[in-house]
Amino acid sequence: MATTAPQLPGWTHTYSGKVRDLYVPDPGSPAATEHNDVVLVVASDRISAYDHVLDTPIPGKGVVLTQLSLWWFDQLADLVPNHVVTAAAGPSGVPEGVVGRAMVCRRLDMFPVECVARGYLTGSGLVEYRAGGAVCGVPLPAGLEDGSRLPEAIFTPATKAAVGEHDENVTFEAVAARIGADDAALLRDLTLAVYRRAEELARERGVILADTKLEFGRSPGAAADDPVGTVVLGDEVLTPDSSRFWPADQWQPGRPQPSFDKQYVRDWLTSPASGWDRASDVPPPPLPDDVVARTQERYLDAYRRLTGRDLTL
Repeated sequence: MATTAPQLPGWTHTYSGKVRDLYVPDPGSPAATEHNDVVLVVASDRISAYDHVLDTPIPGKGVVLTQLSLWWFDQLADLVPNHVVTAAAGPSGVPEGVVGRAMVCRRLDMFPVECVARGYLTGSGLVEYRAGGAVCGVPLPAGLEDGSRLPEAIFTPATKAAVGEHDENVTFEAVAARIGADDAALLRDLTLAVYRRAEELARERGVILADTKLEFGRSPGAAADDPVGTVVLGDEVLTPDSSRFWPADQWQPGRPQPSFDKQYVRDWLTSPASGWDRASDVPPPPLPDDVVARTQERYLDAYRRLTGRDLTL
């Protein structure tokens, strides 16, 4: 996949995902000397939809993702440790060119599972429910609609897909068979604890957290305060890319909900205006300026509502 990953002094680019670029410190660099086993995670302005990375970026999106993740990591610090070492600029910190959109993070041995919590029924969960009355093997009451609030939040894991491929929902038992029953139970419990904390905080701010995807890893124990084997929250957390956020005052089950995430882009791509056939092998078209502007505003609005702060891009 072609990327726009910048060259950064003291760091070597090693990998690019749909949105993030990953770097390792050069031998002898200040970051390599001061920190043990770290990576630099840079959130680009790329946006993906329907398993495609679109040609059109959303200006400032990477800054929103990084700053919102950092805010959430602080809110969750008493529940689970996270992978952030520093987001500050400096010779051993974030290079000047990517300050605001990057974090120096501990390297983790990541679990091969997407940890999803759902408190509301929509998306792939709704499709599964309509087909068999359950999501990831969890039976749900009859009569639920698109946007219905579930009796309680559920853990609905998925397999991790490569860039350009689609995550597949799986059962808890499938996760346990792959990583062990104890680790599966721990990831489930941590995921639901994070969701409950975040759902309550968001609701206080007039935002519904419908569902969210988390990723966890096991620490190799490189830092003195980080014992070997500690389960750590990694990647991004509770952003418009990894979560569905809805305005609480507009919630109405039985229809798709207005959102503060990239659903606006998905809706445009599948509308007659785009002229794109999702079932074809043709990549999605470039986004028009008005779709870019409105998507950017949704990301900024999510940040403002959740944190109570303004973010200047």
